[in-house]
Amino acid sequence: MPAGAIIDEPPKAAAPAREPRPRGRALGLAKRLLTLREGSVIVITVLVAAYFAATTDAFMTWENFKTLLPYFAPFAILAAGEVFLMINGEIDLSIGAVYLFAPFMFHEFYIAGVPLTLAFVLALGMCVLVGLANGVLTTVLRINSFITTLGMLLALTGLTLIVSDAQPVATPGTDVLEGATTFAKIFGGSTYSELIWALAIVVALQLVLSFTRWGIYTVAVGSNRVGAAEAGIRTRLVITRNFVLCSLCAGLVGVLEAVRTTSVQPDPSGANEVLFGGIAAAVIGGTLLAGGSGTVVGALLGALLLGVLNDGLIITGVNADYLNFYLGLAIILAMAANTYVGRARTSA
Repeated sequence: MPAGAIIDEPPKAAAPAREPRPRGRALGLAKRLLTLREGSVIVITVLVAAYFAATTDAFMTWENFKTLLPYFAPFAILAAGEVFLMINGEIDLSIGAVYLFAPFMFHEFYIAGVPLTLAFVLALGMCVLVGLANGVLTTVLRINSFITTLGMLLALTGLTLIVSDAQPVATPGTDVLEGATTFAKIFGGSTYSELIWALAIVVALQLVLSFTRWGIYTVAVGSNRVGAAEAGIRTRLVITRNFVLCSLCAGLVGVLEAVRTTSVQPDPSGANEVLFGGIAAAVIGGTLLAGGSGTVVGALLGALLLGVLNDGLIITGVNADYLNFYLGLAIILAMAANTYVGRARTSA
């Protein structure tokens, strides 16, 4: 071999790829879950449920699950309607008053001789008129939706107290002596009817939001109202339609709850609780107050978190004076987690 010749060395075998460690896979999965739109709500709900399950054996029982439903299902329906409006960059503060108003209208129509089912339809029709009024005042007269619906909240609450003489009434179709009617069993009288309604409405509205022109226009108007108008979208119609949807959901929940409890209570404090719960569930579920983003499934998860918190705090014997304090802290923490997740998704 000539002097100075370079001898080629055989290539070194590549090192075998390391198998990902189970811990690394778990961390990666957790990171992907947390960066999903609804991921933080899922994680927080699981952690809260695990805490209550470890604290008391009564939490993870079938009886407690049935107790949880009234804390969860109504807020899921309310939040589902509110999501559409909040995606538009609007808000409806009158849902609590509509919740109170609808069952009294149902009762008034029924005692006036209107058949049960038709009385229910007419009561929801009154809710449509409320939503239509909110939409027209907001879009045509250009009054801020916060002011519009705050005024409607006060006016409708006062009207309900006038109509009812501030006295509770029995819900039509729920006579204890005659037995529950088929109507009552469908609309809140049976154990799982509210849950079935909540799941059906959430699935239907999520499909509408994701795959229909109505949903696409809703997101477009919330993302860029001027651009949507220039593209030919009738922004006033879209927003007004979502006000009507929001009022319909609130009225339906009012009737469902009235049938479940067999009575209608003219209690403005209960209406306020419904208002705060519905909006909180939508916001916790990831719907932006500024508009342009949100999901109905997220609202369902937000309502579930509120329900688990409410039920868990009660079942563990937390003093009622501290209940709202803890719920408020939980809402703030959930919102902080959503903000972090939103930033992580944006930077990804």
